[in-house]
Amino acid sequence: MASDQRLAPADAEPGLDVVHAAALTSDDVLRRLGSTREGLSAARAADRFAELGPNAVRSDEAHWLPVLVRQVRSPLLVLLVVAAVASYFVGERTSAVIIGAILVVSVGLGFVNEYQAVRAAEALHGQIRHMCVVVRGGHPAAVDVTALVPGDVVDLQLGEIVPADLRLLEVAELECDESILTGESVPVAKSVEPTAPGAALAELTGAALMGTVVHAGSATGVVVATGSRAEFGRIAQGLSEGEPETEFQAGLRRFSVLLVQVAAVLTVSIFAINLLLHRPLLEALLFSLAIAVGITPQLLPAVVSTSLAAGSRRLAERKVLVKRLVCIEDLGNIQVLFTDKTGTLTEGQISLTRSIGTDGRPDDAPLRLGLLCTEIIGDESHAATGNALDVAMWDAPAAAPLRDAAARVRRLALLPFDHERRLVSVLVEEPDGTRTLVAKGAPEGLLSRCTALPAEAQAVLDAEFDAGSRVVAIATRAMAGRDTLGPADEHDLELRGFLVFKDAPKASAVDALSRLAGLGLTVKVVTGDNARVAAKVCGDLGLPTRPVVTGADLDVTDDEHLPALVAGAAIFARVSPEHKARIVRAQRRTGVDVAFLGDGVNDAVALHAADVGISVDSAADVAKDAADVILLAKDLHVLADGVLEGRRIFANTIKYVLMGTSSNFGNMFSAAGASALLAFLPMLPSQILLNNLLYDTSQLAIPTDHVDPEQLARPAAWDIHFIRRFMLFFGPISSLFDFATFAIMLGVFHAGPAQFRSGWFVESLATQTLVIFAVRTRRIPFFRSRPSVPLLASALGIVVIGALVPSAPFASTLGFGALPTGFFLVLVLLAGCYLVLIELGKRWFYRAAPAVPARTTVGARERRIGYRILRRARRFSSAGGNR
Repeated sequence: MASDQRLAPADAEPGLDVVHAAALTSDDVLRRLGSTREGLSAARAADRFAELGPNAVRSDEAHWLPVLVRQVRSPLLVLLVVAAVASYFVGERTSAVIIGAILVVSVGLGFVNEYQAVRAAEALHGQIRHMCVVVRGGHPAAVDVTALVPGDVVDLQLGEIVPADLRLLEVAELECDESILTGESVPVAKSVEPTAPGAALAELTGAALMGTVVHAGSATGVVVATGSRAEFGRIAQGLSEGEPETEFQAGLRRFSVLLVQVAAVLTVSIFAINLLLHRPLLEALLFSLAIAVGITPQLLPAVVSTSLAAGSRRLAERKVLVKRLVCIEDLGNIQVLFTDKTGTLTEGQISLTRSIGTDGRPDDAPLRLGLLCTEIIGDESHAATGNALDVAMWDAPAAAPLRDAAARVRRLALLPFDHERRLVSVLVEEPDGTRTLVAKGAPEGLLSRCTALPAEAQAVLDAEFDAGSRVVAIATRAMAGRDTLGPADEHDLELRGFLVFKDAPKASAVDALSRLAGLGLTVKVVTGDNARVAAKVCGDLGLPTRPVVTGADLDVTDDEHLPALVAGAAIFARVSPEHKARIVRAQRRTGVDVAFLGDGVNDAVALHAADVGISVDSAADVAKDAADVILLAKDLHVLADGVLEGRRIFANTIKYVLMGTSSNFGNMFSAAGASALLAFLPMLPSQILLNNLLYDTSQLAIPTDHVDPEQLARPAAWDIHFIRRFMLFFGPISSLFDFATFAIMLGVFHAGPAQFRSGWFVESLATQTLVIFAVRTRRIPFFRSRPSVPLLASALGIVVIGALVPSAPFASTLGFGALPTGFFLVLVLLAGCYLVLIELGKRWFYRAAPAVPARTTVGARERRIGYRILRRARRFSSAGGNR
């Protein structure tokens, strides 16, 4: 048989350069690749895969080295290491070794936690599959894009991303959006004709390039190059790894700048004070650097990564997959959700209810013509590859007796559906030789192409729309002697009737919409359906049905007035892909965070335009590619779970930030004051670092903590002004108790340097660790808001460890001295008073709830071609590494 690869030439090549292949005829390319139009055999494909490896341009395998580099690249850590080494060689060997050991443990903790988060992201990405239809041995099958090899014959449909460099074999009005490679915004029309040798990428009309998008039509092509050997792969590998910065990352960056500013001021001040007091230069430098490290939440990346990784696992259990962990927090911030209707607000089970004539009476003629006018190619078994309306029509019981008659009609030409025309047309030849154009599409568009419309047709159509039915119009035109078809032929049509479909509202949608409303999200419907149909479905679900804005309304509204129109609208109907993107951009200009939920080809531009693009696992390739979040179930309850998880992660991250900055600032402020008043250093550099290490270790359990319902009820965002106010308000409260400890140690216990340092070490660690129970909630802790068991255990455990350190066998090595029993009674009293004062301060500080900060920038998404290539390269990746 033709597909038996034993007949392939012995000198078959394992791949071709696409420019070279485009200059050859399709038959020559097949011969050189050892393939046929029926594809490779399974055995031959397996051999090629073993030889060439996966069709991947990057690997999502977790690597430990980049994680380790991120842990040690802090300039403060580097300076401290240098100073410690210098200290070692000038005689302070014990201190230098202790400092080095503490730094190693600190870096190790951060590395372990962040590497686990990276592994979680790797596992998460492995769950997102990208499939394509390939012909092997004459039989079509869906395979992962990474399994493609040169010689495979691939089917391309509207909205799909071209999975490899292809030499086209057959085309049907194919157009490809190649802007990601060439920068050209106009789609390129394709053909099967060879191109000139050495042509530029933009001139390869006989080829489809990896990473480009099928903008219109369909085609079949043979794979000539895969992975890094494809043009897309070469470009992607030449780019440095990087992703557009999310709002969450931007907030972390601004927070880091704040810390650097505070650390710089304190470090320079403390260093200057110690020099003025004529303390040794190296000792002053080590102490100042330790202070700087102490104010820096060193394990913040680990806390954030652990929170995001744990959140991603919880979301995966709830059928939510995020492409990038940092997108989880952005998901929690959304305030307006634009969503399509089908499958989200409705069951997504479209069924044909009746075929009617223009007068509204039952008539089989529209259904018989509709069976001819589909993009389903082949026999009945291929019906599942069509769009939802075609599948519903094909599977309808009323269609069964008409299929045999439809099979006897020969189809001569196909004009595929696109979102500008909103219809599909075919040229067919009846058994008697009569040739007819059959058109099927949206009633508003098709009726405008018809002549002599029956008077009752519009009334019939309006009645169906008011009932919430989806309606497809059928029209014909005689085409005697014609064997080709083009858009110019779709005129002077005769309306033959309507196909009426039903998609019932989803039973769970009412509760889900109520949950989203309770979370402060406004849901707006964006659909290509008729306005009356959309309003009927929204009304049944309790959503607002007015105002309704149509695509025509958007066309006559300029960009200046569009935000006001969009902000006030509840439903957008009969909109194009460009309309959807304009709607999203206009809503973002009103200062709110916008998510877009869509799964179709026509949703891709809007998904890119939103702050958070959300799609589903069954979506068109181009929609999944554009999305940040993938839902494994098209259910708004699943989305609500994702929003809650995003807010929970952000709330726990902020707990660490607020507690760390305020208590660390207070401790370092105390250190600065003590340095100026005491004749000795209030705490040795190694003791400061140990204190910081123990404190940070206790906070690694924060990602497990519970979050109060009121913290989840509204979106939140980074507010550096709020963090600064919190630090400056609560930090000095911490310092009050530090100075009280100083006075008690000197005035009551008459402590020397070693005992003084021990007392402040224990008090400082206890107060800054226990304060998490007050800072974690605006409620009364323990009584009205209980922490998680892991957080409670870790905090109390670290306090106990800190209290035991001064009496441990190694205490003298660290410069500690034993503390009197009376000190611990004082410690309990100080800690209790501190927590009470913090609670009183909370009541004053939170006397008015702050507003949610608006976005400071519109550009949450990077538009440069390089970033788009890296983003799309994720679909051509393998977790096991590239060959």
